[in-house]
Amino acid sequence: MTRLNRRALAALLLATASSLTMAQAWPGKPIRMVIPYPPGGPTDILGRIVAQQLEARLGQSVVVDNKPGASGMIGADIVAKAPPDGYTLLVNASIHVINPSLYKKPPYDAIRDFSPVSLIADVPLVLVAAPSLGFNTVQDVVAAAKADPNRLNFASSGNAAAPHLAGEAFKIATGVQMQHVPYKGSGPALADVIGGQTQLMFDSMPSSIGQIRAGKLRAIAVTTAKRASALPDVPTIAESGVPGYAISTWYGVWAPPHTPPEIVLRVSQEIAQIVRQPAVRERLAGLGAEPVGNTPAAFADHARSELAKWERIVKASGATVD
Repeated sequence: MTRLNRRALAALLLATASSLTMAQAWPGKPIRMVIPYPPGGPTDILGRIVAQQLEARLGQSVVVDNKPGASGMIGADIVAKAPPDGYTLLVNASIHVINPSLYKKPPYDAIRDFSPVSLIADVPLVLVAAPSLGFNTVQDVVAAAKADPNRLNFASSGNAAAPHLAGEAFKIATGVQMQHVPYKGSGPALADVIGGQTQLMFDSMPSSIGQIRAGKLRAIAVTTAKRASALPDVPTIAESGVPGYAISTWYGVWAPPHTPPEIVLRVSQEIAQIVRQPAVRERLAGLGAEPVGNTPAAFADHARSELAKWERIVKASGATVD
């Protein structure tokens, strides 16, 4: 073996030993969990559930740090550039893999600049309307939209967010024309749907399910391929006459790039155990979320597949950011 090869081997062994030592000692100090949205939204709610449970399981503080702005990119960029030591984590929604199709120069690569840890939960969107409108089925909506193109409008939590793009995908799949009305968050959007200022919304289940149960909104259909366990009597859009339609929003955990794989795997395994706990499953079910908890490799595959899917939807819809 040449001197150069011996040096390379020694460096590799040293790096491996250092990584293993770091992983064995982890966590030795508080963990920072960055959530790139304000408190109270679905990403924050799910992130805090995971943070609380991780803290109990790891015996170390997990500090939630809300860093909202730029469609989640401000907080995500902090994590992309953080030290890869396992002490900084990102909880983000599927917007993480939608943004690359919407922004010409994002500050990071959504795939390459992160270490995927685990998918927390998959969350259906639900097509809702005020009961007074009389829309009971997807076909009612389609018929009304085709009878008077662009008369109907649909609200969303923000321009080019998943609820907006779900509506655009619906328009493409059904051939209808509807006007999009963006709001600054689900709260004000839902308030106007309930009040009749806007007619429809493809909303994330956690923010709308309370209003559905209270009778203030009618759930017309869910957007996922399968019915949602939280609303088992509500059909899917696909089974309502729009075959192949399947849209959901989801929430996952990432670490900075090059975080030791032993630490990434440990966090992934902890999340899988967390979402399988009966109390956590019950709480997620109450929010309309379907618990997942998968491996880093499976989450990486999912993220790449979703990035390609949303790229097609964004391109077909012509959706843009403000």
